[in-house]
Amino acid sequence: MASAYCYGMISPSNVYVLREDFAYPKANTYAEVARIYRSVGGEAANSAVILAKLGLRTKLDGNWVHHERADQVMGLLGEFGIDLSGVTVTREGGTDEIIIADGSTRTVFGNYASFHAGPRQWNEPQRRDVQHSDIVCLDPYFRDQSRLGAEICVELGKPYVTLDCPHDGTIAQHAAAVVISHELRDQTYAGRDCLEVFTEYQEHCEGLVMFTFGSDAVWYGRRGGSRRTYQPYSIDPVDTTGAGDSFRAGIAYGLLQGWKDEQTIEFASAVAACVCLTVPHALGAPGLDGVHQFMERHRQAGPLRG
Repeated sequence: MASAYCYGMISPSNVYVLREDFAYPKANTYAEVARIYRSVGGEAANSAVILAKLGLRTKLDGNWVHHERADQVMGLLGEFGIDLSGVTVTREGGTDEIIIADGSTRTVFGNYASFHAGPRQWNEPQRRDVQHSDIVCLDPYFRDQSRLGAEICVELGKPYVTLDCPHDGTIAQHAAAVVISHELRDQTYAGRDCLEVFTEYQEHCEGLVMFTFGSDAVWYGRRGGSRRTYQPYSIDPVDTTGAGDSFRAGIAYGLLQGWKDEQTIEFASAVAACVCLTVPHALGAPGLDGVHQFMERHRQAGPLRG
């Protein structure tokens, strides 16, 4: 059985899904909550859930978990057979979040600004875990420790997939694939022409580069090649939380299979779509058979767009 190591964000989460006839409210107005879910979020955690559901032996490590929320995190993730032996439970700090989802949007309230601004609250990536994995999902948010993870992967010849990191850094440059969302583009490259930024990623990065745009076409390409596009599946989403993290997991799975870029992106788009159709996001998503069934039902007519 192939194995994956996911290193990065792990966050206990409560998800509030609004009734279908309500949108996220403006200030001083009202919206109706239809359902509330105890969940686990964070890029690494969501990717780990998906990879475990796809049949990979998966280990998760990253930030520390507050003891008051440890049962929630360990209980929910443990249901999928994810190895949580490296996760540290602490009496101080940790992350926490509340998500309000209305189908087309998801709004997050958390403590991430103070978490990242304060002292370190995460483990170092473990060399033995990278060594025993076939692929790594690496979050870029943990400063020197994230860079260390990339360096260990390069040293051991292990492919890793990352997301939302600048093109001039070690993590993006040596990744087997890097997924860049509009949040990173808006923050780091504000006011820049998106085509120019994409070209810079192609020039700097060794692996597959992808720009995502929600329900609009994904841009993708490699160094020395052209920019191509792929239109994701058309769906009516229930909860878009974790879609990007799940897309990243689908990319990692496709790389393990040795698929061509087009097939990998099509599969990853199907994984993300399945997550958007279930609540709470990755926890409720189907496994490999369910993803393939979704693709059969919704396969787009004609060849991939490029």
